Amino acid sequence: MAKKIYVGNLPYSVDDEELKEMFAGMGEVLSSRIIKDPASGRSKGFGFIEMNDEEADAAIAKLNGTVYKDRTLTVSEARPREGGRPAGGRGERGGRKPGTWR
Repeated sequence: MAKKIYVGNLPYSVDDEELKEMFAGMGEVLSSRIIKDPASGRSKGFGFIEMNDEEADAAIAKLNGTVYKDRTLTVSEARPREGGRPAGGRGERGGRKPGTWR
């Protein structure tokens, strides 16, 4: 079974392929994705890797807290988003009414 891994505090220059290469020595990487700002297309400094369970656990244990390009990585099992709402935007709830500043 596959496990999703959160990788945080990445250098902004890291792309999907480089992220995959970071984990390739730990086992088979099923997917890798850097999260980007939709407006600018620039990296947000974190991403996700998907690996088989045992390999994922070993990768988390080995890579969490290591330094990569002068950045200390945060590597952990990914958690589902809180509230089950999609990320980004304000949707129906929240945010300001048009024309208000407070």
